[in-house]
Amino acid sequence: MAANNNNEMPFTRVNYRYLLIGVGILILGYIFMSGGGSGDPNVFDESAIFSPMRITVAPIVVMVGYIFLIYAIMKRGER
Repeated sequence: MAANNNNEMPFTRVNYRYLLIGVGILILGYIFMSGGGSGDPNVFDESAIFSPMRITVAPIVVMVGYIFLIYAIMKRGER
């Protein structure tokens, strides 16, 4: 029984490019979610914590980043 010697890499340059784009989008989304805290534990700034950027935009950006990562992993290269 002969072994199949397929020496091709599973990912192509395009896959790695999409992976880097996805990671960059994820980092951007998590940066959008960060902040809003106060240095004083007795002060609660509701408008900073519950801003539309942190509640709506940032999770959508993170989901787009994960979709890019899934697409990059699943995409087949030209053979």
